[in-house]
Amino acid sequence: MAAYVSSLSLLKLLRNLPGGVSQGLIWGIMALGIYVTFRLLDVADLTVDGSFATGGAVTVMLILAGWPAWAALLAAVAVGMLAGLCTGLLHTRFGIPAILSGILTQFALYSINLRIMGMAANKAVSVDKYQLVLSSRNVPMAILTAALISVALVTVFYWYFGTEQGSALRATGNNPAMSRALGINIDHMKVLGLSLSNGVVALSGGLMSQYQGFADINMGRGAIVIGLAAVIIGEVIGGALLKKYINFWFTLLFTVIGGILYYVVIVIVLWLRLNSNDLKLFTAIVVALFLAVPYLRERRISSFAKFKRKGAKSDA
Repeated sequence: MAAYVSSLSLLKLLRNLPGGVSQGLIWGIMALGIYVTFRLLDVADLTVDGSFATGGAVTVMLILAGWPAWAALLAAVAVGMLAGLCTGLLHTRFGIPAILSGILTQFALYSINLRIMGMAANKAVSVDKYQLVLSSRNVPMAILTAALISVALVTVFYWYFGTEQGSALRATGNNPAMSRALGINIDHMKVLGLSLSNGVVALSGGLMSQYQGFADINMGRGAIVIGLAAVIIGEVIGGALLKKYINFWFTLLFTVIGGILYYVVIVIVLWLRLNSNDLKLFTAIVVALFLAVPYLRERRISSFAKFKRKGAKSDA
C-alpha cells in the first residue's frame, strides 16, 4: 500500500487537470442541451447519444470539404436540431413515448452518421492543416474558448427562457394540463424543446471532434449519462453553495460546472491508476450519490422537524 501511494505523482495529476477541465467544459455545453429536456420539459431524451456523434461527423466532414470551422459548427447545430425534430414528431404526431422516440432516432442516426462520414467509422481533422476553433494541442486556449461559448450559451438561454415562448416551453414541462388549458400548444413546445436541446448537443459534438482531432461513430456512446451526471452534480453543488439565492442563470452555469467537476473526477480516477474499464461503474456510482444527496438531505430535515415536534409535545 505504501509503495502504491508513493508511486502516485501529484505533478502528473496537476498536468492532467487542465485537459480534464477543457473536456469538462465541452461536455458541460452538452449538459445544457440535456437540461432543456430533462429539467424543463421533463423528458428523458436518448437522442443525444446519436446527435452528439452527428455534430462531430458533420463538423469534421465540412471542415475537410473546405468550410470554416465556425460555419461547420453552425451546420452541425442545424443537423442536430433536425434530429431533435424527428424525435419530437415521432412523439407528438405518432404517439410514440418520448423515451422510445429518442431510441429510434438514435438507432437511425448510427447509419446516418456512417453515411455522413463516407461509411468510415472515424474521420480525422488535423489542426496543422485546418484552422480549428479549439484543439487539444493548445489546452489553455481551448479552455478559454469553451468557457466563452459556455457563458454565451448560458446568457442566451437565460434570456430566451424569460421570453413568452421560452416561458411557454418551461410551463409545458412543469404542468402540461394547465399549459394546454391556457392555450399553449404543448406538442409544438415539445418539438421545439427537443430540437433546441439536440442542436446544443450537436454543437458540443462538433467542438469535441475538433478538440480531439477526429470524429468517431461511437463518440456519443454514454453521452446521456455524462450529461445527466453534469446536470445533477451542478444542481447539488449550486444548491449547496448558493442555497435559496440561486437563480436560473446560476442554475445553468452550474450545469456547465457540473461537467467540469465530472471530468475532474475522471482525471483523478485515472491518476489513481484504477482500471479504466471501470469508468462506467464509477460514473454510475457518482451519479447515484449525487441523485441521493437531495433526497437524503430532505429526509434529514423532515426527520429533524418531526423530532422537534415530538420534543415540544413532551415538554408540554
